Amino acid sequence: MAILYIDNQPHEVTSGNNLLEVCLTLGLDLPYFCWHPSLGSVGACRQCAIKVYKDENDRKGRLVMSCMEPVTNNQRISITDVEAKEFREQIIGWLMTSHPHDCAVCDEGGSCHLQDMTVMTGHAYRQFRYKKRTYKNQDLGPFINHEMNRCIQCYRCVRFYKDYAGGKDLDAFASRNNVYFGRHEDGVLESEFSGNLSEVCPTGVFTDKTLKQHYTRKWDLTMAPSICQHCSLGCNTIAGERYGSLRLIANRYHGEVNGYFICDRGRFGYEFVNSPDRVREPMLNGKVISRNDVLEEIKKSLKEAKVIGIGSPRASLQSNFALKALVGKSNFYHGVSENEHDMAELAIKILKEGPVRTPSLKEVESADAIFILGEDLTNSSPMLALAVRQAVRVQPMKDALKHTQEWNDAAARELIQDKSGPMFSATIHNTKLDDIATETYYAAPDEIARLGFAVAHRIDNAIPDVDNYPAELKKLADQIAAALKNAERPVIISGLSSESDNVMKAAANVAWALHKKNKNTGLVLTMLECNSLGLAMMGGGRLDGAFNAILHSHADTAIIMENDLYRHGSVATVDKFLKMCKQVIVLDHTPNATLKKAHVIIPAGTFAESDGTLINNEGRAQRFFQVYEATDVIQESWRWLLNMGVNAGNERMSRWKNFEDITKAISEEEELLKGVDTITPPSDYRVAGQRIPREPHRYSGRTAMTADINVSEPKPPEDPDSSLSYTMEGYRGLPPSSLIPFFWSPGWNSVQSVNKYQEKVGSSLRGGDPGLRMLEADPKNTSNYFMSVPEVFQPIADHLWMVWTHHIFGSEELSRKSSSVAQRVPQPYVMINTKEAEQMKLQEGQTFTFEVEKHIYSLPVKINKTMPNGVAALPYGLEGMPATELPAWGIVKPVGSNQSAVSSHQQSAV
Repeated sequence: MAILYIDNQPHEVTSGNNLLEVCLTLGLDLPYFCWHPSLGSVGACRQCAIKVYKDENDRKGRLVMSCMEPVTNNQRISITDVEAKEFREQIIGWLMTSHPHDCAVCDEGGSCHLQDMTVMTGHAYRQFRYKKRTYKNQDLGPFINHEMNRCIQCYRCVRFYKDYAGGKDLDAFASRNNVYFGRHEDGVLESEFSGNLSEVCPTGVFTDKTLKQHYTRKWDLTMAPSICQHCSLGCNTIAGERYGSLRLIANRYHGEVNGYFICDRGRFGYEFVNSPDRVREPMLNGKVISRNDVLEEIKKSLKEAKVIGIGSPRASLQSNFALKALVGKSNFYHGVSENEHDMAELAIKILKEGPVRTPSLKEVESADAIFILGEDLTNSSPMLALAVRQAVRVQPMKDALKHTQEWNDAAARELIQDKSGPMFSATIHNTKLDDIATETYYAAPDEIARLGFAVAHRIDNAIPDVDNYPAELKKLADQIAAALKNAERPVIISGLSSESDNVMKAAANVAWALHKKNKNTGLVLTMLECNSLGLAMMGGGRLDGAFNAILHSHADTAIIMENDLYRHGSVATVDKFLKMCKQVIVLDHTPNATLKKAHVIIPAGTFAESDGTLINNEGRAQRFFQVYEATDVIQESWRWLLNMGVNAGNERMSRWKNFEDITKAISEEEELLKGVDTITPPSDYRVAGQRIPREPHRYSGRTAMTADINVSEPKPPEDPDSSLSYTMEGYRGLPPSSLIPFFWSPGWNSVQSVNKYQEKVGSSLRGGDPGLRMLEADPKNTSNYFMSVPEVFQPIADHLWMVWTHHIFGSEELSRKSSSVAQRVPQPYVMINTKEAEQMKLQEGQTFTFEVEKHIYSLPVKINKTMPNGVAALPYGLEGMPATELPAWGIVKPVGSNQSAVSSHQQSAV
């Protein structure tokens, strides 16, 4: 610690940080542009100038940029010094010389960091009276709008996009005093994190193009804390609504999970909520019926029929638990494939019974050695890929810190150059992380597992070695094992997307072996969907058990909740199951193949219209809150199920009145979910007798919005399930971190206001980050290694081992229905390697015919030289793709005449 005198007032601060960060942490207002907590300091904008004095006798001092000056003990500085204030005001004047007077029409107007800093410096009138510099804007694709004339040359955009996120197609183009930030030509931004430019940019150069389609000022949005629904990492988001439609998803800072950023799938995948084909009315055999009629129909089914319930990995804990309570524990089934069910249970066993803890995303960023087995992280868990990109800087940063500070980004990157720490990637084919990998290995899943076993053996010889292993792979295993053993904080990453339990077991062996020598070892296992782990922790039968219950007449009616079964089973199996059901009851919000075959359709609320709890891949329980009350008869799945139970006389469910009652029951009855009812304050929580408002105090138009219905302002709805209000009235101070609906502070109208909510700039939110970890490994646990090494993968003539490959845009069920994301979804294909394409005389785009599980498919070929021999990859989850369980052997059909167009396959999910 150090004593810092700011305008003659002593403060105890952390030594080693820069002065700007310290001042902001103390709650002082000091303007800045180029600095960002995650990007560090470069001193480009000169906006954060302050005075530094030699000692208490120095009356003149010197101007320094606070972001570039480290804290020292007994240091004396001034923020309010007249010369420093005049300098800051002059800098704003320079930056604004070519900035347009378009605040009234700018997307960022009123929530703009440039506006805030201009006001903060006292700059009011421009003295530049000449022709302004102007630029041509670019079309950057469906996500980001470009307005280059607003640029103030702070360089934040390229520093985030290139240096932090690893993007290669956005840069600064300069000639003399002209600097242009964009692509070399118009075109879609290739980075999976491009949407963060809308928050990183302190002006309106890069803005959210999807918000522009249905524009609303950000202070006119009703907002609530939410959780991303599109992968298993559980990134925190802010969801904003206006006129009954979801308008915006923005990052919600979480110090341990996503920090300041989210991926493009999480940011832009929300538009399915507003889809015109949403399920909005109850239906019986194709006819719209009333809410009461559908409840009576369900009541009759529950009394007269033998009913089973099929849950969902994309539904909340509350919805799955309510379905389980309605049909009975023995009649509740997980709605996932056999392989996914087994692997999720294996993941729980590894995380709960093993000694190795799962690090948060923030902790992954500080790892100094990474070993990835089987996961294409950029496409399956993008924010984890972003964390890995930061981790490879840790090792070379150790040398750089001998000469500079970590926050001094300009100096640190100059010292590090292209150096990177040990990162090893073993995947089925090439990935976007290959450019930072020390070594890559492309192989079939079982061969990836064999490499994992070989590495584990070299760390602890109690684990069996791999027999007859080639010399070059022994050398690779030696290299990986040595790097992991020499690391201070090694992290092993694997997951479900490879659909191989052998790969996951190999990853566990490596982590457990390392843990014997290094207690700082971490193990990350990714799941397939947002609540895959939560569903597995709740317990339930296999999907095959549900199919058999109907096929063998143990049941005749199925309630399917928020689940398209065609994503988890073969077409023939699901078709037969649905056909054998006397009645199929589906609760969902988005049309899919299963819903189309339902007898009874019940309109469920999306995450924006619901309250619920999800468990992310590290076992962290987090709650998302209803952003707005849905119209018509749409309501949460758990509320529909609760009403069904009460209406049918279910005594147990009759005791539950609201969200809290169900959550408390989960905590009491589910062994692995004890304490889940404590992750947010209760619904009767108040501060000074007031709720927490979902709307900013500047919210406008409450009467005008409904003037076509009634000229009087309607009474706002009351939320019985949380302490949030649907109004602008309420407590304006800092609420508990789990209840923060938006970030705002006096003088800070942009997202930069988050620094007022943090314990220390860039660290946790005040009072601690939201959520509760439900799975914590016990370091004292003794690890029982997995001892069965997989056999060598042997290609078979005229066969290919078919595996899934994932796409950030298209593989996830809900986001692909967003109109902007849909423009980035690839067409169906089958990926094979160059050698096999030559043998079959196939060229890129020609049709390849193959058979899997007695179904014949014809898809265009994509040739990838990194694909292993004997293996083919199909894109997971794309509409029109084969609905079959993989991995499985595919039989190659003889090549007839080569075709250059896509042939329609004979069986598909949709």
